[in-house]
This record gives sequence, structure tokens and C-alpha cells, in this order.
Amino acid sequence: MKKTLRLGALAALGTAALALTACSPAGPPTAELDNGDQGEMTIAVFAGWPEGIAVSQLWRAVLEDEGYDVTLTDVDVAPGYAGVASGDYDMVMDSWLPNTHADYVDRFGDDLTDLGAWYTDARNTIVVNDDAPITSLDELADNADLFGNTIVGLEPGAGLTQITEEQAIPTYGLESMDFVTSSTAALLTELKAATDSGENVVATLARPHWAYDAFPIRDLEDPEGAMGPAEEIHTMASSTFDDDFATASGWMRDFEMSEDDLLSLCNLLFNGDAAAGDDYEPVVRGWMDEHPDVVEALTAS
Repeated sequence: MKKTLRLGALAALGTAALALTACSPAGPPTAELDNGDQGEMTIAVFAGWPEGIAVSQLWRAVLEDEGYDVTLTDVDVAPGYAGVASGDYDMVMDSWLPNTHADYVDRFGDDLTDLGAWYTDARNTIVVNDDAPITSLDELADNADLFGNTIVGLEPGAGLTQITEEQAIPTYGLESMDFVTSSTAALLTELKAATDSGENVVATLARPHWAYDAFPIRDLEDPEGAMGPAEEIHTMASSTFDDDFATASGWMRDFEMSEDDLLSLCNLLFNGDAAAGDDYEPVVRGWMDEHPDVVEALTAS
């Protein structure tokens, strides 16, 4: 009799184990939200790319308010794409197309889901103070003395630096100007000092950047297209994202962010008095409180 009971108990345990295995062959079943999406999401964030950090932090807060458990993981670009393609990360929100990240999309594209562009005017630029006496790069050579005969750059090895040296300077005859490269921090310090003191300044920059919200600056027109075309910033997801997160996928496909909103968020996160190291959540929450219509629209569809 005891032997029969033990066998029955073992059979029951075996049935339960089989049921769990059927739910999730790779491990314990993944909890689903009421909207049918998986409850846990991991977002890869390209380290050092402010716009991607900003929107990822914003979406983490929004998704957590909707019941998701969201993890942000800082990665370099190459392993970030590889991780999304393999399914280790569910998505990355800072894919620059059609040029900057073309090689990665070509390599991993078969295992990626493009959820669309949320920003469409990403570009390399040369900027001046807002009240500068010129509006176009083709005027700069003749007015170089008004800018101290100097173009302020960022890191010597940056792609923007290379484009300026190899394309913009020869295209617009700027070889006689000093192209001073140092660091992004030094460039931003120079922009602040010049605009605070009412002096003319010309510098390389990339849009979007919080400096546009922090300082009175504007792009010089580029009639020859030497700085390259505008790009779009896309969200790239895993090949199973639409199935795993059908509701969130719809939100991401509809997501667009205006330049004013993006720059104001970036300025708060990376430059404003509220910025506190890597503790972005209170800053993001404060921005959300001030932009309730923007936040509500993110999950309206």
C-alpha cells in the first residue's frame, strides 16, 4: 500500500514537472502582464551616447509604470547589436541609419526587428553663436578673423573630427583656420564661455545634443553637404520582440520625440543642476511631471 502511494505521488510530481517544462523549455515560465506581454524587458544602452541614454531612461520609467520589470545594460555598440540579435537584450533605442551603424545592421539585420525611427534629423554640424554675423559655411573663410581664426573641435579621433578635417575644411577653403581638437568637455566649456561673454565662436557638434538647449547656438548651413546627410535614430529589437511584447512593440513603433523635448530632457540629465551622476531616475521623473502630455502619448495607442 505504501509503495502504491509513493508511486502515485511521484507520478503527480512528474506531471507537474512536465507542465512547467511545457510552459518554458529553457527554464521557469515567464510572467505575463495583463496586456499579454512578457513582464521582464532588458534594454541595451550604448555607453556615451546621450540621446540613447535619455530615451532609454524615459522608457524605463514609463514601462515600469505599466507594470514591466525593466533592466538597462550599458554596452558598447558592437556587443550591443550582437546582444539584441542573439536575444540577450530585447532592444536598443540608438541605432543611427542609414550610415553610422550600417555595418552592424548589415551584419545582424536578419536577426533584428526594426521598430522604426523616433528621431529623423541626426547630423554632424558646425555651429556658431546665435548672433554670429554669418549663416553658412561658405561665408566662414572670408570672416575667419571674426572667430579668432579658430574652429573648436572635440576628440582628435572622433568621426566628427575626421569629417571636418577631410570634408568640410577643404570643401569650404578653411585650411588657413586653426582646427583645435581636444575633448568634448573642452569644447562645451568653450561654447559656454564664448556665449556667456558675447563673443563669436565656431565649433563642431552633432545633433541632437543638449548644448543646443543650454547655449544660444545655431547650425551653419552646409550648401555643399560636406558634413554628410541627416540620419534617423531607430529602435532595433530582437527577432522575437513582436511576439514577446506585442503591446510594447506598438508603442515603440508609434514613438516619436520632438527635438525640443529630447534636448530639454538631455540638458537636465547631463548638464542641469538636477543631474546627479548616474542616478537618472529622479531627474527623469521630474521631467515627466513637467511634460504629462508627452508621457501620456507614449502609451496612448
